[in-house]
Amino acid sequence: PVNGFQFLSEAYNATDPDFDGRVTVPVLWDKRTKRIVSNSDDHLLRMLNSEFSDFASNDYDFYPPDLRQEIEATNKVVYERVNNGVYRAGFATRQRPYEFATRQLFETLDELDARLAGRRNLLGERMTEADWRLFPTLIRFDAVYCGHFKCNLRRIVDYGNLWPYLRDLYQHDGVAETVDFEHIKRHYYMTHEQINPTRIVPIGPQLDLNAPHGRG
Repeated sequence: PVNGFQFLSEAYNATDPDFDGRVTVPVLWDKRTKRIVSNSDDHLLRMLNSEFSDFASNDYDFYPPDLRQEIEATNKVVYERVNNGVYRAGFATRQRPYEFATRQLFETLDELDARLAGRRNLLGERMTEADWRLFPTLIRFDAVYCGHFKCNLRRIVDYGNLWPYLRDLYQHDGVAETVDFEHIKRHYYMTHEQINPTRIVPIGPQLDLNAPHGRG
């Protein structure tokens, strides 16, 4: 734990003793100044992409100038219909809003699957921020969103392109180490009592994310 913190709220209170807002992730903590630098995912993505280049051991640029307009357009669709779409479906309390969000989600997944038929990544051969914004939803989808949020028209493993694409991203250097399915499942299934009052955590699914993806 950073500075001995057991709860993220302690980092917020260390930054601002009068803080009484909502504790959210992600957070970038500065160990020197002992305060939170940012808790904005948009800001952090861009900061981590460019501000530490002098210390990086690679030359990755996930927000290249020539693709920024396409990245922004793709991000907008992915956020509204996929990243946020699973939550609109999962937390719906009426049938029609649930069905609308779910159908819109799968229409978009179908479109993304078709797009990936002729290219390795969402915007071509280069991996960009748009791919990494989609990744968290895809990696959790079959383990959580399909069952817990009732987004069950299809699984990611049922898609001919999205499934190998997800494995391709997962097998990128350093990514697998950030994925802990037990933590992911326990978080969702044990904290949403209105959806899962028993707090029973499923033992599956079994996903072979290390299988060859064939997209290189």
